[in-house]
Amino acid sequence: MFEHLKKSDEAVYDIIEREHRRQEENLEMIASENFASFSVLEAASSFFTNKYAEGYPGKRYYGGCLHCDEIETLALVRCKKIFGAEHANVQPLSGTSANMAVYFAVLEQGDRILSMDLAHGGHLSHGHPLSFSGRFYEIIPARNNLQTGLIDYDEMEKLAMKHKPKLIICGASAYPRIIDFKRYRAIADKAGSYLMADIAHIAGLVAAGEHPSPFPFCDFVTTTTHKTLRGPRGGVIMSKKEHAAIIDRQVFPGIQGGPHMHIMAAKAAAFGEALKPEFRLYQRQIVLNSKALAEGLLKNNFTLVTGGTDNHMVLVDMRNKNMTGKLAQNILEEAGITANKNSIPGDPEKPFVTSGIRLGTPAVTTRGMKEPEMLRIAGFINRAVEAGDDKKTLEAIRNEVKAMTSDFPIYKNE
Repeated sequence: MFEHLKKSDEAVYDIIEREHRRQEENLEMIASENFASFSVLEAASSFFTNKYAEGYPGKRYYGGCLHCDEIETLALVRCKKIFGAEHANVQPLSGTSANMAVYFAVLEQGDRILSMDLAHGGHLSHGHPLSFSGRFYEIIPARNNLQTGLIDYDEMEKLAMKHKPKLIICGASAYPRIIDFKRYRAIADKAGSYLMADIAHIAGLVAAGEHPSPFPFCDFVTTTTHKTLRGPRGGVIMSKKEHAAIIDRQVFPGIQGGPHMHIMAAKAAAFGEALKPEFRLYQRQIVLNSKALAEGLLKNNFTLVTGGTDNHMVLVDMRNKNMTGKLAQNILEEAGITANKNSIPGDPEKPFVTSGIRLGTPAVTTRGMKEPEMLRIAGFINRAVEAGDDKKTLEAIRNEVKAMTSDFPIYKNE
């Protein structure tokens, strides 16, 4: 693999190989990361890399787009079949650009958006003041119940009725429970708002029926194509047919030029995998593994935001361990466990420090790990946190992690 690159540019090749080893030898527990199949990786590095294809199938601005039309049409058909969507646009380069296109389609600068506060599980693109979303629009932040960590739908409704936002966003980057899209729809209808679901984290679960679908409740649905969908890094917008024209116009020429056709090919390949029966089994195992991980952490006296999980992630409050999220992330990395610091509801720490860590099971489930391994991982995490700055103990855990991951190689059949 990469034999041409090895010959032509050893420096780049060496860095790629070191990253490959890192992924193989560590436990990838970041909830937003996963391992794409070798088929998806091949599609992403295909000859479509060489082609410009501004426009849409049948309406391109360049010649030579026959096969670009074919691959984008295939991706569209598969995407709509997976989610039961009336319309889809598979050109967005990321989840954030997908969100941007929706905002630009239905909002004017200064319009109000009601969305989940970042520290309570939301995303930067949902209204953080340093993001375009927070700079261009008036954001009404919704905060979860501080005692339970759960979405407070009654408070959400009060905010919606008081501020009458033009758009309500349901969706999160750090919320371990089921989202009630039907309740959100009722709130949006009462307030006269558009409703957009950002399902970037849970898209694979939705596709497999492991989480309720945002359809038919939402006007717009955005997602990334990696995370639980296990595809390439990219975005998608789905909507009702009545919004198809404004969405397509805002993606191109609104915020993007030519789509990345090599990633389009990889999206089509990933969507094909998502339509197979084994994908449903994989998503079921993600949830089972997440629940097992939560159980193992609770047994080791960790505090979990909301007390557990219904999806692919666990959000851990590190305060009873007298440790910040930043320190926990660094300690776990030394032990061969990759996680990320994360704010929690009511967090007293700054965003670059935090009081929590976020853990996810998509990547380790892709490796074939199941509930027994999740309990072992919970044990590794507990021992690492207790070890603190004890380098010898962290190295011992790292060696155990390395032995464990060697039994579950990422690309074992390639």
